[in-house]
Amino acid sequence: MNRRERKRIKRKKGRWWKVSLFILALFVVVGGSVLYTAYNSVKSTVDEDVHETVDSIDNDVTKKKVEDQEPLNILLLGVDERENDRGRSDTMIVLTLDPNNEKMQMVSVPRDTRTDIIGHGTVDKINHSYAFGGSDMAVDTVENFLDIEIDYFSRVNMEGLQQLVNAVDGVTVDNEFAFDNGSYSFPEGEQHLDGREALAYVRMRKDDPQGDAGRNERQRQVIEGVISEGASFSGVNKFNDILQVLGDNVSTNMQFSDMRTLATDYRAARKNIDTYQVEGDGTYIGDTWYLLVPDGEVQKVHQMIQDYAETS
Repeated sequence: MNRRERKRIKRKKGRWWKVSLFILALFVVVGGSVLYTAYNSVKSTVDEDVHETVDSIDNDVTKKKVEDQEPLNILLLGVDERENDRGRSDTMIVLTLDPNNEKMQMVSVPRDTRTDIIGHGTVDKINHSYAFGGSDMAVDTVENFLDIEIDYFSRVNMEGLQQLVNAVDGVTVDNEFAFDNGSYSFPEGEQHLDGREALAYVRMRKDDPQGDAGRNERQRQVIEGVISEGASFSGVNKFNDILQVLGDNVSTNMQFSDMRTLATDYRAARKNIDTYQVEGDGTYIGDTWYLLVPDGEVQKVHQMIQDYAETS
């Protein structure tokens, strides 16, 4: 791997926290003055429209951890949910925040990972857990797979990106290679996208040499663009439009007060970022492609998450 490639990978990894915490960013980074003047609107949107109760998460345990500023595990779900279709969680990341040691860890669980689907009684791709039983089943399944405790979850409907991009008057991305997706063509280099173009841009996967990893990178680009535009003057003027889109497409078990606490007491965790993707071997079982993760790898990842706060 040459110096340029290493630099590019390092740059991408450095952006992960912005994307994974973009829900918080859209309520915090959009501007302190905006939040101050629009406090009631933001609080109402989060607590009434965005908040979702998940029975599989023990809120009392989480509350105690937050009070003591202990490390937290947050399950991030990116769902490609369309009309009359619950969809599957194509992006699953376990984010561990450790404010005391000023670091965070992001463990990506590939969507094709074969595991027990808790509450459904089947063995299937891990991303099917959301399709079968929503956020509750997804949380239960990830907790069982890695033998960990999830404290919060955040789910984003990728279909809502189209509305969000339009709400901020489009986003600018830097495309690494030229490709077509449906009726849309994307040349190499910097370009400005509207909502429909952005959705086509992030959904392309089969012609990407990096597969899901490449698609995830394009998703990150678009979400970063939304954050950037949302923080601009024009974004401030469209704040109510952004709130409406978030209310329709984002769900989390956090209350507004939880978001404020994480944005203050846990903000130091952004200083140092570690990333890892669960590894395995891809194979067909019948006509279905799975990623088979060895028990040793599962145990390794479990220890990475459990012991993260204990390492320096």
